[in-house]
Amino acid sequence: MQKLEVVGSNRLKGKIKIQGSKNASLPILAATLLSKKKIYLNNLPKVKDIETMLVLLSSLGSKIKRNGNKTIIDNSNQKKTFASYSLVKLMRGSFLVLGPLLAKFGKAKVSSPGGCSIGVRPVGIHLQALSKLGAKIKISQGYVVAEAPNGLKGAKIKFSKISVGATENLIIAACFANGETILSNCAIEPEIKDLVNFLNKIGCNIKWISERSIKILGVKNVLENQYSIMFDRIEAGTYLVAAALTEGNLKIYNVIPHIIKTEIRYLKKIGAKIKIDKNSIHIIGNKNIKNLNIKTAPYPGFPTDLQAQMMVLLCKASKNSLVKENIFENRFMHVAELNRMGAKITIKGNTANIEGNTNFTGAELMATDLRASVSLILAALSAKGKSIINRIYHLDRGYENIEKKLKSVGAKVRRLN
Repeated sequence: MQKLEVVGSNRLKGKIKIQGSKNASLPILAATLLSKKKIYLNNLPKVKDIETMLVLLSSLGSKIKRNGNKTIIDNSNQKKTFASYSLVKLMRGSFLVLGPLLAKFGKAKVSSPGGCSIGVRPVGIHLQALSKLGAKIKISQGYVVAEAPNGLKGAKIKFSKISVGATENLIIAACFANGETILSNCAIEPEIKDLVNFLNKIGCNIKWISERSIKILGVKNVLENQYSIMFDRIEAGTYLVAAALTEGNLKIYNVIPHIIKTEIRYLKKIGAKIKIDKNSIHIIGNKNIKNLNIKTAPYPGFPTDLQAQMMVLLCKASKNSLVKENIFENRFMHVAELNRMGAKITIKGNTANIEGNTNFTGAELMATDLRASVSLILAALSAKGKSIINRIYHLDRGYENIEKKLKSVGAKVRRLN
């Protein structure tokens, strides 16, 4: 099993190019199943979660070619509607194939994705909404079996709570529903906007009619086309935090700064100097880090996927800080490992109290999920001595060439087999 060795106390200086968005790529890849032709995608990140989704699409009959930064998905002979547990269990995003398969073929059998280390993430909200489009749904031996032999029918649907996955699944499914669908109380993450842009480019008819409401007019088929995936805002945020943490001087590019204005605002509050250009952000870390209280929230609030990274930075603040996690109920698993490195963090319910002025020291560590694993790397970068981070397969799910990127800006990082 691979590990990462990090020797800390180095300032990060230089430039980092940000990858394509993992969280935008997954629903867009699922949505390609609507097509019976070729779809050309640019800027797919080379990470494990994307590989998993491509394997799932291949198992459904998609023909896939990857050539550098371009991926060609040919669905001219895609006819299968069964997504097996062996593939869906690897990544919850795989459940997004349910909507397009049901819309395209009038039936689908997709494994329920099961548990998740950071929280329950129930799929009931997906199924309730699909049933309002006319799908007949039952659960059999761990599989969701959905049928709409006469096709899906447009409806007015208000989600009971804001859900990124359910919003994505329903947008895709409604593209082939007969008539008009209105979805309200939708998630509005930039990755959802990217999905809508992609679907419209291939011939769907989707309009935002208010901040959290979408109107979708069903179509019969979609066009052959190409699309470039947006940048990964969580990767961008991670490297911005890394610069702030190490008194670094980083320019990150291949970004759209206004999309991460909330994150930038918080980093300015803690004392980082930030200059924004059209497609890049220049950040200089400050030795004196100010304390901050943060609560995670659906976009445009502070992202839960950046909570662990920001917590590491707040350990170095001059005073105590609070982090309140409002999205997932089990997203403080990195705290025990940070405390082993010298942090003083206490948890009460969904709130973490973080004592400032932490001097991290190197340790052997265990990653528990994707964002927790990168938070441990950040702590190790600012620690005195050497750290070993185990189970970095979590890291490879969402970060492309992270050790190479960090080495290119002065970090002492290497992968061990």
